[in-house]
Amino acid sequence: MGIMEFHQTFHNSDQFSSSSSSSSSSSSSCLTTFKGHSSYISSLTLAGKFLYSGSSDKEIRSWRRSPSQEFESNQEEFQNNMVTAGHGAVKSLVVSSDKLYSAHQDQKIRVWRISNEFDHHQKYTRLATLPTLGDRTARLLMPNNQVQIRRHKKCTWVHHVDTVSALALSNDESLLYSVSWDRTLKIWRTSDFKCLESVAGAHDDAINAVAIAGDGDVYTGSTDKRIKVWRKNPDGKRHFLVQTLEKHSSGINALALAGDGSALFSGACDRAVLVWEKEEETGLMEYVGMLRGHSKAILCLAVVLDLVCSGSADKTIRIWRRAVAGNYVCLRVLEGHNGPVKCLAAGVDRCNQNDRSFVVYSGGLDCDIKAWQISVPLV
Repeated sequence: MGIMEFHQTFHNSDQFSSSSSSSSSSSSSCLTTFKGHSSYISSLTLAGKFLYSGSSDKEIRSWRRSPSQEFESNQEEFQNNMVTAGHGAVKSLVVSSDKLYSAHQDQKIRVWRISNEFDHHQKYTRLATLPTLGDRTARLLMPNNQVQIRRHKKCTWVHHVDTVSALALSNDESLLYSVSWDRTLKIWRTSDFKCLESVAGAHDDAINAVAIAGDGDVYTGSTDKRIKVWRKNPDGKRHFLVQTLEKHSSGINALALAGDGSALFSGACDRAVLVWEKEEETGLMEYVGMLRGHSKAILCLAVVLDLVCSGSADKTIRIWRRAVAGNYVCLRVLEGHNGPVKCLAAGVDRCNQNDRSFVVYSGGLDCDIKAWQISVPLV
């Protein structure tokens, strides 16, 4: 398995230059490959000591995380519990305290209670399927809660009527946001799983990604090539459209925010990762540049501290770092998957006086999950 080095920078313009380089002082290695799923990996998320993975055949699995020096070849050491639910792929996973939320191709969101029976093993109990029966029943009594979904079929507005493609939690974890190929954005209260709001026709085509900033701004990315920014009204009851970002030339597949919300990264079928930064005076996002290097569509993104990770249909993962003067450098190109890289998750492994180490997890259409260690010197 080869690890290529690649150096690429961008400046605040649409013109970029790139050059091969072997002088990068960062290092990378593939620590291990998790095997267990029998179909492609469609979602990954990190929470505490565990990595959670969802696959295209309805499975959700958890894997115990270890410091990089403890990775072994014995996969049974890492694999934990597994549940199967719904029909079709598990499209997105998020964890809040002792709850796991999963988005499914069968148009449902499922809520699981996580019980840590032992240090290395977990048990899942399904708490709810959204929309809940109580929520649906309450809406049925009022005709104005009915929406037309097909010529001869209606349902309540709390239903998603196509694949639920992505989930995100508010900063205080009191609200769950879901987006769907049905072009809606929905907001759920996590205390009782009630659907509080549905933004119908949020986009002109399927919505593939959602990200929530610490200040509450909501970002949605769609096949319609647009990113939309939503904000809560002062009364706290409804969201309104703040801004529409249009720079991609094809459908958007992934969004990721810097930890402080000052930068947004978007990946699309046009093979580019675009970088947007929040303008201090207006509070609006402005396009500042493009990360180029992938030869096929960007399918997933992850941000950890000052690193941006992009996964692509070209079977590679690129690790980008913000350098001086706002430039971005591609530190590493990770090769090893035998299929497109569909999902990513990343976390800090260690920090010391000389460098920082990160572990990046990648899930692919080859049914494998790989763990990569990236070491970056402090500058």
